[in-house]
Amino acid sequence: MQRFQGRSFKLHPLAGMIVTASIIFFFCSSLRHALFQSTAFELGIYDQIVYLISQGKPPISSFLNIHHMGNHAAWVMYFIALFYRIYPSVHWLLLIQAISLALGAWPTWGLARQAGLNRSLSLTMAVVYLLYPVVFNINLFDFHPEVMALPVFLGAILAAKLNKTGWFCLAVIWILGCKDALALTVAAMGVWLFFYEKKRLYGVIALFAGVGWFIIVVQGIIPYFKAGVGPGGVGRYSYLGNSVLEIIVNLVLKPRLVLDNFFSWKTLEYITLFLSPVVWWLSPRHLAPFVSALPALVKNILSEIDAQRDLIHQYSIPIVPFLIVAMISSLAHSEEYLGKWVLNIWQTHKTINFSLIQQKKIICKLILTWSFISFLCLAKFGYFWSIYIQETDTWTANHLAINLIQMTQGSVLTTANLAPHVTHRTVVKFTNVDAPPPDLTKFDYILLNVRHPGWKSNHQFAQSLVNQLQNLPQFQLKFNRDDVYLFEKINPFYP
Repeated sequence: MQRFQGRSFKLHPLAGMIVTASIIFFFCSSLRHALFQSTAFELGIYDQIVYLISQGKPPISSFLNIHHMGNHAAWVMYFIALFYRIYPSVHWLLLIQAISLALGAWPTWGLARQAGLNRSLSLTMAVVYLLYPVVFNINLFDFHPEVMALPVFLGAILAAKLNKTGWFCLAVIWILGCKDALALTVAAMGVWLFFYEKKRLYGVIALFAGVGWFIIVVQGIIPYFKAGVGPGGVGRYSYLGNSVLEIIVNLVLKPRLVLDNFFSWKTLEYITLFLSPVVWWLSPRHLAPFVSALPALVKNILSEIDAQRDLIHQYSIPIVPFLIVAMISSLAHSEEYLGKWVLNIWQTHKTINFSLIQQKKIICKLILTWSFISFLCLAKFGYFWSIYIQETDTWTANHLAINLIQMTQGSVLTTANLAPHVTHRTVVKFTNVDAPPPDLTKFDYILLNVRHPGWKSNHQFAQSLVNQLQNLPQFQLKFNRDDVYLFEKINPFYP
């Protein structure tokens, strides 16, 4: 405790939690990157385009071969580029992601207090958010702009409940700039606010903003920057159609296709794992906030990509805020959540009548205990002493080879895992066995790790590239250690 002008000041526990979580998140993601476990998709993509924006160059991803706005129309990345103007480093992205995820505890606490929960239970809700496995796991999985929308979604809901129109509008604008698909979640949030929360003005604002931006992005911005091609995510629903409009029509006309996916073991597993950290504190009478999460939930269930139905990737981000709100609502207005039933059974069995204050203390302990158990079971911190250390035998060689590459000059071909370490340049590609480079001489540097060839590659493919390069007179072997090879064009930076 400190003294200042006769008053005593004490750090709010929430502030300490947020700072601590930010540090832990940033340390974990930075360590993963340092261990060469980040990949071209997605950290390499965003580090490259932010760097190019900061240098005043067209933000065209050489991994995707499209303009950044043709990917997900995430215009917020133009603001992030301001940090790269100070000093270009991929760690800005990791830091911003860590802080964004940790900041979600703040509006979570505010929503709990606004709902009438006491101080202890409100702080407990903030801890539940920070210990939610998806939050920790997303932080580890490279970088995604939509993480910057997670705390803002919670803030937007709080602003609507407090009738802060200006803050609500700013929050909606920011969310829409984080990713194109979030427009559907914003629109669904508008439906929830209008019909269930009776916040008519805020519901209308969100609904029209979400639908309007979605149309603009899908029909205008993305096709403009992709030579008339629509959103790339459409390919994940090929069995429903080849365009957004066709998919929407088939969702209505061909319900059998939808139902087969909804009622499947994969869906059951996904829902069970996703809800398990908070299921004891949910009440069927207070699940209305899930209306807002339906677009993301339906997309994940119907996708042909299994990654959309796990707790590791970013696809469940738009669901998390409304899961937290549903839990707060259940705790504040219901006596029917599962955890209360357990407490009642315990009291009956022990013939003990707890006071209201005692019940709240016990509920806090139960919630924290279950959240901690869920974190231990579902958070992927164990990767640091399993998956993430499997390639440390070439760690030194990787670093030495990367240091021999010109900082921002020359095109590079390398593995998916090494790519995020050399993305501050216009052209960088990663080795892909399904799409081998047609002309190796177009690159100034080629960095290969034959022992650990990375995502989308294999040992045989990497070794074949090494053999080709050894027979090309345009290249010289500049580095060779522990199956790590760096080839440099004899006259670099020239065709």
